[in-house]
Amino acid sequence: MRYLPHTPEDVKEMLDAVGVKSIDDLFAGIPPEARRDRPLDLPEPLTEWELRTRLEGLAQGGDWSVFAGAGSAPHHVPSLVPYLAGRSEFLTAYTPYQPEMSQGTLQAIFEFQTLVSRLTGLPVTNASMYDGSTALAEAALMAQRCTKRRALVVSELVHPHWRQVLKTYLDPLPDVEIVVLPAGPDGRADLSELSKVDKPAALLLQSPNFLGVIEDAALAAEAIHKAGGLLVSAFAEPFALGLLKSPGSLGADIAVGEGQSLGLGQGFGGPGLGLMSSKMELVRQIPGRLVGQTADVEGRRGFVLTLSTREQHIRRSKAVSNICSNAGHCALTAAMYMAAVGGTGFRELAKLNFDLGEYLKAGLLAKGFKPLVSGPTYNEFALTAPPGFVDRREELKQRKVLAGLPLKRWFPRYKDAWLFGVTETRSKEDIDQLLQEVL
Repeated sequence: MRYLPHTPEDVKEMLDAVGVKSIDDLFAGIPPEARRDRPLDLPEPLTEWELRTRLEGLAQGGDWSVFAGAGSAPHHVPSLVPYLAGRSEFLTAYTPYQPEMSQGTLQAIFEFQTLVSRLTGLPVTNASMYDGSTALAEAALMAQRCTKRRALVVSELVHPHWRQVLKTYLDPLPDVEIVVLPAGPDGRADLSELSKVDKPAALLLQSPNFLGVIEDAALAAEAIHKAGGLLVSAFAEPFALGLLKSPGSLGADIAVGEGQSLGLGQGFGGPGLGLMSSKMELVRQIPGRLVGQTADVEGRRGFVLTLSTREQHIRRSKAVSNICSNAGHCALTAAMYMAAVGGTGFRELAKLNFDLGEYLKAGLLAKGFKPLVSGPTYNEFALTAPPGFVDRREELKQRKVLAGLPLKRWFPRYKDAWLFGVTETRSKEDIDQLLQEVL
């Protein structure tokens, strides 16, 4: 798209067409206290060529060596994925309500659902959510609908950003009780607190959790099912499921996660892709779209939106959620990525990421770092740092090496702890170089 800003004449013509005198009049329906009363703190405008130069400079300056967890994860993407996903026939915002006009789109979503179900071990997967955090929030609401209960139990080791989105979803709702499970010394949620909650709708548990620790999901499932609630199992790094048992096999009722690692770029934190699966008996309450396989009058295989009519998405009285779309192109890209690497390749990548994480952890421990918690980890891990690391870390940042993420921002009690992580985009030589310079 060309860089063509509106001229004052363009703006006046559009305002005259809608019958208002100024752009501010377009926002008259918003209460004054909810409007910003000062200009945004933005730099001066640039010409098209100045802007292009600025963006190119930012892109060239973004090649960092990152050894920090809790964010979007860099992964190598096979060249065929962006090539195929970038084809013009896939770049559409068309809503596939008319199956006879959109078999390609529907089949792509169906294949995506199938691949994600294989990953999560649960039979029903929707057409995707916006990102992992909104998928978690929707799963919480789904659990409340299914159990007719209002109390939600959330591990404090669920990603803090995801918990904030959950809070934003639930704050306007009446009579919702959120109980936070504290972390135990092993870095897992302390399930002993669960027995103190009266009639919980669900336990929301992330594994591997924010500290990189693998939770005992089977034990958690047993505990919450005994209390009459559902287990919502979340994951931020889908490659963990290439080595670990699937959420479904461990007793999860609903599984949600972030699919950014599956062939999507980082792009300053995005785009995201929300993954969501459930048991078949909960299918009527799953939000968003579902694509099913059917046959036409001549017996040929076809695909349709199923179990939710168009009114499900556009009529509030019929809807189980206000999610009326899906991250369609992101889901297509993820399906292409999973198909490209295959089951064997997915497991090999999962093992490679695990091995690199363990190699980095062992090297840092040899440098004087100490484990923050005792539980087993995947890909990311939390360590307390020896004296001198903070200053050295700042020096490394000047050379575009990010060594660890400070945990004190979210957990003040972990003021000397750092969250490290590594993926296959960093070689053994990269890790050796970091270990040589970290202290």
